[in-house]
Amino acid sequence: MGIAITQIDAFTDKPFAGNPAAVCLLQQSRPDDWMQLVAREMNLSETSFLVRDADGFDLRWFTPTTEVDLCGHATLASAHLLWEEEHLLPGQTARFHTRSGSLEATKKGAWIEMDFPSTPANPVAKIEILESALGATPTFTSQSKFDYLVELSSEEQVRALKPDFAALRQLTVRGVIATSRTSHADYDFVSRFFAPSAGIDEDPVTGSAHCCLGPYWKVKLGRDNLTGYQASARGGYVRTRCAGDRVLLSGQAATVLRAQLS
Repeated sequence: MGIAITQIDAFTDKPFAGNPAAVCLLQQSRPDDWMQLVAREMNLSETSFLVRDADGFDLRWFTPTTEVDLCGHATLASAHLLWEEEHLLPGQTARFHTRSGSLEATKKGAWIEMDFPSTPANPVAKIEILESALGATPTFTSQSKFDYLVELSSEEQVRALKPDFAALRQLTVRGVIATSRTSHADYDFVSRFFAPSAGIDEDPVTGSAHCCLGPYWKVKLGRDNLTGYQASARGGYVRTRCAGDRVLLSGQAATVLRAQLS
């Protein structure tokens, strides 16, 4: 019998939007090279692999080219699957053991709230290769544990970006977050995320980037409980709430297809 694999769109309440992730719930651990090959075959931003243990689930995330340390949308998709297939009851907490420590998710109505580590950004000097690759001049440049974060002057500038991905691939960070304020009534800030060095030119909706965006915009806007919109072609919403050195990320998810690996 084959191994079940499910594709779920995360940070959206309807199919064919948000960020698709494949979720594979395994009966036992599989070799790293097998998981990497499956992720390459699925060819999504991330494929997640779950194995139940005594206190939750071991969780690992793979892009088509590499394993990553933290992934929000594939964690959201994994939690969604566990409740949808009744591996967990609605009132139970989903606990994940990962390369970024212990992560938890709770179901709150139609939304799932995830407890993630905060990754605040610190100011850095002008980076000419970054500005050249983006084709834009940031109003502020900073660096988090994983990424560069650049603030641009307007939402229109963020949406209009057409980066040189080959040039971005030369940077020594996981990716680049471009963000700006917005006057839109449905969200508080807008962003896009580029990670060609991880095999993803543009990620549709990036939960882990909001571990940096949440703290950043909390300080800039002087308030918490924010909603970010990631303005990729698919688009998606992420709610953020800061809690000390943690960030609570909330989103919705929709199952798109179920299949079996032969």
